[in-house]
Amino acid sequence: MQCSRLSQAALNQMIEGARVLEADSFGPKVYLLQNGNILKLFRRKRIFSSAMFRPYSKRFINNAVELQKLGVPTLHVLQYYRLQAPGMTAVLYQPLPGETLRQIANKEGFTWPQALPELVGLIQSLHKLGIYFRSLHLGNIVVTPDNRMGLIDVSDMRFLRAPLPRHLVKRNLRHFARYIARENLNDSFPMEALEQALLAS
Repeated sequence: MQCSRLSQAALNQMIEGARVLEADSFGPKVYLLQNGNILKLFRRKRIFSSAMFRPYSKRFINNAVELQKLGVPTLHVLQYYRLQAPGMTAVLYQPLPGETLRQIANKEGFTWPQALPELVGLIQSLHKLGIYFRSLHLGNIVVTPDNRMGLIDVSDMRFLRAPLPRHLVKRNLRHFARYIARENLNDSFPMEALEQALLAS
């Protein structure tokens, strides 16, 4: 996808009336625009880094395209921009419709014993496809209106030509477990059952 320039004036017009979904110490990172699309900003935080040659925004786009090729539901990229500020790029995309597993798990009547088999199935399919998604967690898994599970926030991902080796499966689970602990979900999420199911084969 070609990268086009987006002036500060055009950016300001685009985000007018938008809702900030995510921000960090540098400012807003993700905007929900009034038309329902999302604009995600990418900042190169260090002057010299691998992002000079392979920007995270480009990885984000490439990963979304690769997931679509493999049949994994994900967001749909619309535009790729280079912003006026040095080292800044942006991606405009249509979000994957649905709710995250984190949102669904907060609903009354939800139970993990019912939901866990589908989550296990998703992760197993990713691992069999050779997809190592370092940011795999409940906030990045979306259940679509047709009850399929898909992925969002897809910058931090690798695609292998064979199923993930066992050490990468274990590493992926460690990242997932850290998220569960960070979100204070150790008492409610069946992490041990997830690990047993994914490491059984």
